[in-house]
Amino acid sequence: MQDTFKHQGLRRKLIEEIRQKGIVDENVLSAIGKIPRHLFMDNAFVNFAYVDKAFPIGSGQTISQPFTVAKQTELLSIKPYEKVLEIGTGSGYQAAVLIVMEANVYTIERQQDLYKKTKDFLPTIGCKCHFFYGDGYKGLPKFAPFHKIIITCGAPEIPEELLEQLKVGGKMVAPIGGGNIQQMQLIEKISDTEHKVTTHGSFSFVPMLKDKDDSG
Repeated sequence: MQDTFKHQGLRRKLIEEIRQKGIVDENVLSAIGKIPRHLFMDNAFVNFAYVDKAFPIGSGQTISQPFTVAKQTELLSIKPYEKVLEIGTGSGYQAAVLIVMEANVYTIERQQDLYKKTKDFLPTIGCKCHFFYGDGYKGLPKFAPFHKIIITCGAPEIPEELLEQLKVGGKMVAPIGGGNIQQMQLIEKISDTEHKVTTHGSFSFVPMLKDKDDSG
């Protein structure tokens, strides 16, 4: 499937819609404008690719609503060449936005089918990053510290292991809370023992799951 003038026109409309909803970072809007979201979706949903909604992608997961992707990315204040850890690769759409913004992306997915599918797909549209199959709660200590961390699934609380992998001065964005609705939190690491948390609205994410072998 190609990226046609029609698709590009629909993306421009989508950008205006999420701008009206409060996204002001032009770098984020520009990145979303460059990414053919319809290529990330099953054929059954492709006509809805530029509707500002989440849609199923298999394995009980969804491709996030574009506004949500834009909001999380805006809160991160991405700068070129920053090392960014993403928890929950999913369809790869959020990773693609970060890659287009020139971040050095490390992404973890615990659903093996999605991991394989996205690892094969993203390079075909020119998006290269570091893919890992594993438990997002554990992060990637071997590659830490990270300038930024983004969690794309609902976590009951701020994961301590991930906070430890964040650089001092770094930022983590995560939807925190049990149930179907979470609060989008920006966690700014002030020192090895201090962090500041601010809340930026209510969102709905699929839950963050622990490793299948974890009895906890």
